[in-house]
Amino acid sequence: MHKFGSKLPLLLTFCLFTSFLPASGSVLCPAVAYEKFDSVSKHYGRDGSRGTDGRSGRDGRDGQSQIIFVDTSSVNLDLSGQDGEDGEDGRLGSQPFCNRQADNVHHDIYAPSGGTGGNGGRGGDGGSGGALTVHYTDLADLRKIFVRATPGEGGRGGRGGSGAVGCRCHRRSWEVETCQGTPGQSDYKCTKKRYRCYDGRSGSNGITGSNGSRGRLGTLSIINSNEPLAAENPTLKLPISDLTGKQFKLSKNKWHLRQGATSLLAPGSVIADEYREFAQRWEETFQLIWQEKQPITSFDKQAVNVSLIDSQQVEITFPEDLWVEGSTQSEANVTTYTVNHAIPQTDVTRLAVAEFAGAGENLNLKIVDLAAKSDVIQTQFQVKFRAQDRFGGFSNYRTEYAGEIPDGLVTRDHNRFILALGKLKIPDDALRPGVNVDIEVVATRSLGERSAKQTINWQNAIRSTR
Repeated sequence: MHKFGSKLPLLLTFCLFTSFLPASGSVLCPAVAYEKFDSVSKHYGRDGSRGTDGRSGRDGRDGQSQIIFVDTSSVNLDLSGQDGEDGEDGRLGSQPFCNRQADNVHHDIYAPSGGTGGNGGRGGDGGSGGALTVHYTDLADLRKIFVRATPGEGGRGGRGGSGAVGCRCHRRSWEVETCQGTPGQSDYKCTKKRYRCYDGRSGSNGITGSNGSRGRLGTLSIINSNEPLAAENPTLKLPISDLTGKQFKLSKNKWHLRQGATSLLAPGSVIADEYREFAQRWEETFQLIWQEKQPITSFDKQAVNVSLIDSQQVEITFPEDLWVEGSTQSEANVTTYTVNHAIPQTDVTRLAVAEFAGAGENLNLKIVDLAAKSDVIQTQFQVKFRAQDRFGGFSNYRTEYAGEIPDGLVTRDHNRFILALGKLKIPDDALRPGVNVDIEVVATRSLGERSAKQTINWQNAIRSTR
């Protein structure tokens, strides 16, 4: 709304007063009409809405997969994948509502804009050709098999919908005179200002959808046998507690990858050039032996993955949050894994300072393993020893030693470590009573191939030994 200033002009004051008079005594006041027009919104009408997006096309179905036992008869197979559907076109943006443009308002105005077009739907992917598995006794018999395992083409993306045209102004500019003060008096002044109407914008066109991807050629697998292959069972995943006391059969079919599939089949066949040739079947028995002190029921929720891999070996994978040390033994197609130690990862880094005592060459830092696993886990220590005299406060420390603590200066008593800091190459002045010290110990804990670091910080003053 237009504002006149800090004081209402006399004309406006007079009009407000007369608006409360009876109808017979009222007067027509241009100022009141001016205020009514000025309250009109700077935007009029209603913008058009965005068009809806087109639906994506359905993916084409893969070609049928077949297993055949070839003989002297000719075979004609169509294992082609279907084409993907085209995406739908996006809908048109809707037209704006262009109602009456207000006249002589005291501001610029903007006509409604057209709606944006909807985006086109993505084309569906083409289906892949089917997989053909052929059992044979004479490789030459494959020349009697004609197969088309062509891939389906991807569907075309839908076109984006067109945007709607925005409204046009009926009157593009006008001039409005504004007066202040009392007519006939020296304070009465009038000014003129020109305003504009701006046409609404046309909505942008929607984006054309992407085309679907072409499918893949079908594949060929050949087996020199008239017997169907037994089902594979190359992996298993079970809680640790379910693995003990039992034997599990693992099996895997081994294949060789070859080139030249079409040269084996009838002329004109369409299929991927690379094919598989069955080599042999691997079978292995797996069993787990538990020798960890803790009962296996403590690890019920820990699942183990066991896999027969391409090297014909059994691979055992334990959860990331469980440290396991053990050994594998294979004999006569039986793989045995013996778990010697199993420690939750959270128990690996539970070291804490137990005592800081002594002075001089007898200064010791004692660290305790709260999880009591140090008879199994290997531990190495590094230390950064910083010192400040008693008058320096706990700031401006000076590093006196930084490096590994030799094994000969670390004593382990069950789950307690004694670090002989006083026997490190640290100046005597930094080891005397009353010196403030800041010690950072980094412990590297290891079990088998796993390791982790824990940092322990300790800040105190060396106490008198008296």
